[in-house]
Amino acid sequence: MKKRVVITGLGIVAPNGVGLDAFTNAIKSGISGIRFDAELERLKFSCQISGTPEISDELKRQYFTELELRNFNATGILYGVIAGLDAWKDAGLTIENNSENPDWESGTIFGAGTSGIEIFRTSIYKIDAFETRKLGSTVVSQTMNSGISAYLGGKLGLGNQVSTNSSACTTGVESILMGFERIQQGKAKRMLVGSTSDSGPYIWGGFDAMKVCTFKYNEQPEKGSRPMSTNASGFVPSSGAGALVIEELETALARGARIYAEILGGNINSGGQRGEGTMTAPNSVAVQKCITDALQDAMVNPNEIDAINGHLTATSKDALEIKNWSEALNRRGADFPQINSLKSMVGHCLSGSGSVESVATVLQIYNGFIFPNINCEDLNEAIKTIISEESIPQMMVQKELNIVAKASFGFGDINGCIIFKKYKK
Repeated sequence: MKKRVVITGLGIVAPNGVGLDAFTNAIKSGISGIRFDAELERLKFSCQISGTPEISDELKRQYFTELELRNFNATGILYGVIAGLDAWKDAGLTIENNSENPDWESGTIFGAGTSGIEIFRTSIYKIDAFETRKLGSTVVSQTMNSGISAYLGGKLGLGNQVSTNSSACTTGVESILMGFERIQQGKAKRMLVGSTSDSGPYIWGGFDAMKVCTFKYNEQPEKGSRPMSTNASGFVPSSGAGALVIEELETALARGARIYAEILGGNINSGGQRGEGTMTAPNSVAVQKCITDALQDAMVNPNEIDAINGHLTATSKDALEIKNWSEALNRRGADFPQINSLKSMVGHCLSGSGSVESVATVLQIYNGFIFPNINCEDLNEAIKTIISEESIPQMMVQKELNIVAKASFGFGDINGCIIFKKYKK
């Protein structure tokens, strides 16, 4: 018999808030974390705004030793460790540094797109200058893709699966579902799941070159991220990390843990870059199948969905995403559930987006609200023909939510959808 899986801890590092209190206040109030980025201007990017979490040196020292911080420049690992350890503590779990034995029942699947890109850049210069011996002892741990899970595994003494997944924008949703399935099958009692993304021009440059980033709002940064807007001109590049402690229901109840929500099920698939699907464009047949299969896995009727946290990047594909949701749920007009996009406030956190947005989704369920979509007062006309404007709240809505769907769609024509439910005793 499959185990029931619940969420008992959350951690967040986002452009508009580091820590649950700051982040919850920001998303309730519609506060943007998008700022002008002088480095992108210096490098002559078309898009000169970004969403970068603000991490002080003092905060870093709460999670890393002085020795670890020496020559440390892997922002993705920094964000992921802060979010991961915060989620662990938020779940009421302790960090045992004196035990010689690992925690065999706990593991982590923590995703990343890249790791330590700035370290790679520095390393190349040193190697080309015949200074290989000066690279330092942490260059490997900072640049290997699994660096984030290795750091978290060591800091928490995890003895179950410790690994990193990487699936473009779908990474965060995928990591949650992978951990969910491991607990369901009885292979772990709890898993720390989530994802992270590095900051900076060496991560974002390729997207700027592809002309998928906005270029019209360099003078008005907070207006730049415009999912579902008529005047959307591309996404705002950003970064951050989201983390969730998920565990077997019986284990959570036995230790008296607070339960934020339950995971009912989900699905991951690919359009195979066939039909209308390409490396950068979604195959609508696959997107709709991903949603319907997720509902089937969760044993949820489409009419039971109270709200949707979409992918919705502020590109030309926003209207297509709404159409795919409508077709998959067979709901349109006033019958369509309320939908929002966190990207309106934080930009596109790339490999970190699925988990950052999942944390926001779970907070909505636990606290009973729907955060606003900012910057879409000029709603895309194509979207208006599919669903009613009331389905896209522009102010926070206080509302008891029972079942919420979260989806992410990524480069490579890959899709992920997860179904969360309010936990009731």
